[in-house]
Amino acid sequence: MSNGIRLFLIATRYGLIEHARNRFAMVLVTAFVPILITLARVAITDIEVPFRLRDTGLVLHANGNQLAQLSAAIMGVTLIIGFMMFAATFSSGAFDRRLSMAGYPRVALGLAKIACLVVAALVVCAYATAIICCYWSPRQPVLLAAALFGAAMTYGALGVALGALLRREVEGMFAIAMISCFDMAVQNPIASAGADSELVRWLPSYGAMQASTAAGFSDTTPLAGFAVQLAWFTASTLVGLLAFHLRTRSTLQPLVRIRIPGPTRTGQQPAKH
Repeated sequence: MSNGIRLFLIATRYGLIEHARNRFAMVLVTAFVPILITLARVAITDIEVPFRLRDTGLVLHANGNQLAQLSAAIMGVTLIIGFMMFAATFSSGAFDRRLSMAGYPRVALGLAKIACLVVAALVVCAYATAIICCYWSPRQPVLLAAALFGAAMTYGALGVALGALLRREVEGMFAIAMISCFDMAVQNPIASAGADSELVRWLPSYGAMQASTAAGFSDTTPLAGFAVQLAWFTASTLVGLLAFHLRTRSTLQPLVRIRIPGPTRTGQQPAKH
């Protein structure tokens, strides 16, 4: 095993341990996701709602209650993963800088954060999909889990970027909460009259909402929705890694080697500078 891979595995292991020790995040995972989905199930009536898949033009007549549960699941996983990655990046910022200045490769540290994001998103999204399947049977549950995973990865990368750029914790928490709430409020056709406007194409979880709806109520493969979500995740990851690179960059100035003339022999002059 090469030294770079070994350092990456070490950083990943300690990152996962840090996530596991975040008790508040664990409580959110176990309680917030099922409560949010259950509230959507209880509060929304079983009305039929038209939902247009923009990339295919297909109009789905979905159960409003079930559609609200999808929106709640996306909001839940994005908030939790975004908070987890922001908290981990924000709290470990000083330690990451010390590691970087001590010679620990920043590539290994950055890739370790992505690996931790993948593991956390897989667990949370599988859990959310299982809860939805307890209430009703989506047509394609695996693709539904993949759509939730794409949204979680996007907000996790945004959490890394905010954790590296912002200086106060409350700012990052507020930013993630506001982005996620506005994102899903505008896209939800039950709660907002603007859900079918062109604005939704530019929202971070637009692809995930399109893909999850197609997976829940049709037999089509939502490739376009996954492609849009992949683009959002790629852009968010690049911003997050760039912010992490700038934050962990060493600010120490290189030492200037000064030549001090030593004692001279008899008859020799000191070197001139």
